[in-house]
Amino acid sequence: MVNRAAVNTILGYFYQFDCSISKILHLNNLNDSITIEGIEDIDIKTIKNEETTIQCKYHEKTEYNHSVIAKPIRFMLTHFKEAKDGNKPVVKYILYGYYRKGHEKLKLPLTVQYLKENFLKYTKDNIPYNHAENLGLTDNELEEFLLQLEIDINAVDYKSQLRRILLTFQSIYKCSEFQAENFYYNNALKIIKELSVQKEQENRRITKKQFLEKLDNKKDLFNEWFILYKGRKTLNKSLREEYFSDLNTSPFERFFLIEVDDNDYSRSNLKEILFLISKKYSKISIREPKPFCPYILMYNLEDIELLELKKELFKEDFKFSDGYDFLGASFSPKTICQSPSHSNPIKLKIINNRQDLSQILIENQKTKFIYQFYKENPFFEIDNIEIKHIKIKYDTIRDIKEII
Repeated sequence: MVNRAAVNTILGYFYQFDCSISKILHLNNLNDSITIEGIEDIDIKTIKNEETTIQCKYHEKTEYNHSVIAKPIRFMLTHFKEAKDGNKPVVKYILYGYYRKGHEKLKLPLTVQYLKENFLKYTKDNIPYNHAENLGLTDNELEEFLLQLEIDINAVDYKSQLRRILLTFQSIYKCSEFQAENFYYNNALKIIKELSVQKEQENRRITKKQFLEKLDNKKDLFNEWFILYKGRKTLNKSLREEYFSDLNTSPFERFFLIEVDDNDYSRSNLKEILFLISKKYSKISIREPKPFCPYILMYNLEDIELLELKKELFKEDFKFSDGYDFLGASFSPKTICQSPSHSNPIKLKIINNRQDLSQILIENQKTKFIYQFYKENPFFEIDNIEIKHIKIKYDTIRDIKEII
């Protein structure tokens, strides 16, 4: 059974992350900055030294009541008092949240009396307290605080906020909806997540310029927060539709680089992947004007196991090439790059290691696509921008089958 409380908590994290992404994208100046988990969830500082602190909450199942925002308001009032005393910076305060219903209960703009009665008075251990009196603030000072406080309990819902972010990415980078979500939003989540876990507040700060520079990176798919947001099955489906759904497979040179997981290894499962790749990306019939078949590198597979795998494929009359012409011969990129044909029905080209792969990429002058499936970190890099290189993080061998 799904733990609804856990789901709501995760959704709250994503809403806050998305709010941070949205705020930094809409900063006016490249040198304006945000801080994650500063005074509040998000702190904004402009080049004019104007500071705003924002508490951002998502209550999809919760009805609005004064008690929901009373404690955050008291916390902000405490900071206001410390700023008055010269111990903290003067800032503007924003309470930003989404609630299912009950919005009519909040009467805006707040008056000092309304503030005191509904938010500053509370009871703890059966003892009544008045936060304004505890802080020694006068009504005039509370009026000053209200001028610096903004409350918005009519924030957009989770899906609407995300949709706006993706549209902003499409506008900035002139990219497709897939790229906006799977590259730029993926990177944005990764940046915000990495900032949020830094111990020092200074390390949780980033300027808009720094954010955009880190964001414009299409190298890796995907970080763990993006996978959690998307859902593995939905993610696999979108990858298949984007990269592996071409019904009229073109005669390109396709390289599949698969990191073998020792903890999840089965020779039969790996063979199933090889057969699937070969079947889908080989055309060697007599009617094919430009026969082709894919290359595959099984990274992290022991040499002895690779040899046993080749023996099985040979016994099963599955024809492959690995670039070695005879016993004792050196690896020949020219040999492995030879095109298959009806008379030479090579179904797969097996690359033994990354060094051989590098030689092949130099030797082969055709259009090349690389699909790299890795567990934690990509294991192969190439600087040639003419080669399309897709890097996909996977969890289990089943993911690769679902994607391909």
